[in-house]
Amino acid sequence: MDERRSGSRQKSFLQGRIFFNNRRTSADCLIRDFSESGAKLKFHSMISIPDVVELFIPVKEETRRAKVVWRSADEVGVTFNLDDASPSLASGTPQADWSARIQRLEHDLALLQRKFNELQTMVRHNRGG
Repeated sequence: MDERRSGSRQKSFLQGRIFFNNRRTSADCLIRDFSESGAKLKFHSMISIPDVVELFIPVKEETRRAKVVWRSADEVGVTFNLDDASPSLASGTPQADWSARIQRLEHDLALLQRKFNELQTMVRHNRGG
């Protein structure tokens, strides 16, 4: 196979996890080689993934948006050099969006806490009565 990479990749044995489908779906992978511009990911079995995913690398505490450039049975090659036309994923969400989401989650948490307290009171009342 002809080498088409712009830079060299270092062999690696890093654990990774890809996220897709609005972060509702994920899959573990092994990062077999890695560079600033891309990586080769190996999966436990054949997997169908979209063209753009998020790659989380736990040991580096890093998430990168990646575009699939080639596929084989249980491996994919990805590039990190995405153009501005690539779909936005959670890692690229503006700070204002995160703030609004956090406020909604805090509101929901407060509602759940109130409901939980009400249920606890009902259970105590039923035990005593």
